[in-house]
Amino acid sequence: MKINLPFSRNLRHQLRQLAKWIAIITPLAIVVGSLNAFFLWLLGKATDFRISTYEQHAWIIYLLPLAGVAIVWVYRKFGKNAEGGNNLIMDEIHKPGGGVPGRMSPFVLFSTVITHLFGGSAGREGTAVQIGGATAQQLGNLLKLDEDDTRLILTAGVAAGFGSIFGTPFTGAIFALEVLTIGKIKFNAIIPALFASVIGNFITTAWGTHHSHNKLINITDKISVQFNENLHYLDISLIIGKIIIAGMAFGLAGYLFGELTHKVKDTLKAKVKNPYLIPVIGGVVVIIAINLLGNYDYIGIGVKAYREGGVGINTAFQEGGAEWYSWITKLVLTAITLGSGFKGGEVTPLFFVGATLGNTMAGLLDAPVALFAALGFIGVFAAATNTPLACTIMGVELFGSEYLLYFAIACYTAYYFSGHTGIYASQKVAVPKHIGSKEHIQENLGELRKQGKHLKPPKEDRMD
Repeated sequence: MKINLPFSRNLRHQLRQLAKWIAIITPLAIVVGSLNAFFLWLLGKATDFRISTYEQHAWIIYLLPLAGVAIVWVYRKFGKNAEGGNNLIMDEIHKPGGGVPGRMSPFVLFSTVITHLFGGSAGREGTAVQIGGATAQQLGNLLKLDEDDTRLILTAGVAAGFGSIFGTPFTGAIFALEVLTIGKIKFNAIIPALFASVIGNFITTAWGTHHSHNKLINITDKISVQFNENLHYLDISLIIGKIIIAGMAFGLAGYLFGELTHKVKDTLKAKVKNPYLIPVIGGVVVIIAINLLGNYDYIGIGVKAYREGGVGINTAFQEGGAEWYSWITKLVLTAITLGSGFKGGEVTPLFFVGATLGNTMAGLLDAPVALFAALGFIGVFAAATNTPLACTIMGVELFGSEYLLYFAIACYTAYYFSGHTGIYASQKVAVPKHIGSKEHIQENLGELRKQGKHLKPPKEDRMD
């Protein structure tokens, strides 16, 4: 007698779906992981060339405006909707329609390398996510996936891009889900996203590519040593209080980064009618700034200091490893670079801003420098992207699980105090951040910014 229980039918369905998505995700992750390995290699070569050129003669930085003009011309001539970048991918996940063009991947890869080669201040996450999204869209088109499956494969592409570029596969999976909508996470894509992120990271590493945080391998030991040395005066309530104060500062820094980047972009677009003059203005401002500073610490990717006594993410974890103005300098230069049409990501500059701000806050609050640099590293990122859960997990993946509580407090405090702002205009707001709010906002951050509502609390929370 054959027994056909509902549970057995459900199990067979789930297994078929699992097999289907493993078959789809595996080639996607292999391609994305390989492209990101190539991108990281190329980016490293460009950075090393730029630094070695500076040591001999600093002519290359003066070509930054021309490099910006070339990037704008290529996108305007051949890019079409590829200019939409990360926001286009998010729009397609929310509501599939026009699609993500395949040209987005090579365009953003080479334009990001050009930005770094000539001295722009930018990161790499945006590039990796766009590579992942564009590759996913092309595979989805090839397989003729429907709208629901297109959403899933695009989300998986984002996860593969993020996880493989930073070497943080679990963070990559959660980030791809959490970044779409503030206040709500849909876990229907968690299996494709997790598989894509893990496999993508494995492939990138298999190519022999080393992620930049591997150069910071002693950070966890520094945190442990500094924390234990300070136990005689740091009890749990005191350190949590200091982390909350620092978290508020991280939130405000994330808010400032997002708002300034959008302000630079909107102002230049409104005031400068010739689009080719916009990167010229941005490039000239960056050149003037670094000449006034007298060093090149605040351009490029900023992972490590390239001179004796210089500032980089790696130096921020030690006492005296950052100046009080380091975080705001990197923040402003990155906002100018990205706001004036150059390409690259925002996340690694946010790591720089956060780590150096954490260094400064540690001095002000008499707290362990390495721990607070780590908290700033993930906290400012959480504030600017509205992804506190992913950033908490990133803290564990990069710095170990011992300080999970502190990572969570810093990330969620920063997230709360950054308000309804962020670097992604297409990020939707499902549930407001304000405690006790009953209002449900179904608009994205770009729409809220245009209406001037992104800085206002819900009506029932206001005093007027």
